[in-house]
Amino acid sequence: MATSVKMDEETKSQLERLQAEIKLQTGTKVTQQEILERLVERAVESKADLVDSFRDEFVPLTEEKIEAFHEGMIDSGTETDEEDIDDILYG
Repeated sequence: MATSVKMDEETKSQLERLQAEIKLQTGTKVTQQEILERLVERAVESKADLVDSFRDEFVPLTEEKIEAFHEGMIDSGTETDEEDIDDILYG
């Protein structure tokens, strides 16, 4: 049973461009419904990526996590610059 999906003009335009690109590169004509089905299948296969794409870009840390981070830090007494870090990481 087909159900209509509402989308804005930009999204509809992008879907049409995808449809044209698929036909151009593969020689196969596909419907917009087939494209959406394939996109949903791929999204289900990698749910974590899809879910993460809806997260806020910045999630502030709790005070407890900030304190735990600072407790794990030690001062070795040695000053380190970018060149030292490069030598350690890349040899």
